[in-house]
Amino acid sequence: MNNMNIETIEVNGKKYYSQKPENQEYAGEYKIVVLQRGWVMVGKLERNGSECKLHNASVIRSWGTTKGLGEIAGNGPTSSTKLDKCNGLVEFDYLTVVASIAVNEAKWVSAL
Repeated sequence: MNNMNIETIEVNGKKYYSQKPENQEYAGEYKIVVLQRGWVMVGKLERNGSECKLHNASVIRSWGTTKGLGEIAGNGPTSSTKLDKCNGLVEFDYLTVVASIAVNEAKWVSAL
């Protein structure tokens, strides 16, 4: 009998793992975006040239983490994370982006 060991499978561009790899990378439209002057926001990022829109956006007022933004990017907001809903579309120029972090969408969509 042939014993198959499938660690990853890709369906419609999304990778699925039999076990979570050590350094899981997330891809998708939902991002934590760090903007100039200390603004940290999360939402569905749309970019058209230098024009950026963040849909279903919230300001991350307090990260509520012990391991920084990467912790909530992968695990979703903690019980101490403070999100302030923006109630609409947030627009900004791409030149104001300091960094963006792709998030685990399954952990964030219900929080937004």
